[in-house]
Amino acid sequence: MVLAYSRKMYVEFTLSQTMEQFLAAHVNGFHALGVPRKVMVDNLRCAVLQHRRGEAAQFNPRYLDFARHYGFEPVACAVAKGNEKGRVERGVGYVKGNFLSGLELPDFAALGQAAQVWLESVANVRVHRETHRRPTDLWADERAHLHAVNPRPFDVGRVLTLRATRQFRVNFEANRYSVPARFAGAQVTVKAYPDRVCIYHGEDLIARHARSFERHRDIEDPDHPKVLVAQRRHARDAQVLRRFFALTPLAVRYHAGLLERRGHALVHVRKIVALAEIYGDDAVVRALTDALAFEAFSSEYVAHLIEARSRQLPEASPLVLMRRQDVLELELPPADLSAYSDFARGHDDGGSDGHD
Repeated sequence: MVLAYSRKMYVEFTLSQTMEQFLAAHVNGFHALGVPRKVMVDNLRCAVLQHRRGEAAQFNPRYLDFARHYGFEPVACAVAKGNEKGRVERGVGYVKGNFLSGLELPDFAALGQAAQVWLESVANVRVHRETHRRPTDLWADERAHLHAVNPRPFDVGRVLTLRATRQFRVNFEANRYSVPARFAGAQVTVKAYPDRVCIYHGEDLIARHARSFERHRDIEDPDHPKVLVAQRRHARDAQVLRRFFALTPLAVRYHAGLLERRGHALVHVRKIVALAEIYGDDAVVRALTDALAFEAFSSEYVAHLIEARSRQLPEASPLVLMRRQDVLELELPPADLSAYSDFARGHDDGGSDGHD
């Protein structure tokens, strides 16, 4: 965007040429330069729907609404008359040859800030070759003839009506944006802005995402699947309880004891059901019966009973009787009892205490 008198310039880079980008760039340019009485545009479809040679241009109704909101008159260049907007065409060449030539930036996000620095330090403070003045100096005189920007912002969002998929996603420009799971399959309204995508159901805003200009990306709000995850978890828990109660009529009483004695009864129920898958229903029913009798409410106790009963004891070894004749009929020498005789005699000689 170039002002006709001062030649002061505004530059912005976008990743698409859609209506929301076109209008938002206008707004940003107005904030930087002011709002002129007339804006001359090329015959791009965002501004001009049809322009036959020698006839008046048919402007895009949305662009006309935008022009009325900010108080300028749109003017379309004559067909194939690029010279009518020569100030802009030469400005584009100047940007390419001065700013972009040899420029190396890490990513696209840095381009806008670099362009702003270039405008303030180079483009708008150079001596213009036609006016022989600096654009910023002439703009000081021109700004008195420019309108202030309407304080009420114009909603530049592009509106589309789409239907969310069964995976609670909305497909937009080859990307998928999530909505809350309860809106899966619902018809929604998408408003696309240069920096964000807003999704409405009726009048309610149900999702807001940073806009992606890449392709085949899945953009999900972590809160959107939570309700569905909770529903699936509750369904799994109900299925586990049904399996537990089907083991034995005593399971209802045992579950009541778990609720009374344990903080997380369902955790114990899951483990007991898992034991039934490993050891079989009969083993678990027997362990539950015993655990209930002892009022031991714990999946660990049930597992201990099952494991103790399933543990195999070693088989008893056979009794070996010794029947060999040479072992059973032993000939032993007679015992030597002389030591006991000597001990007895010594006791009789000196063992008396002097009393009869």
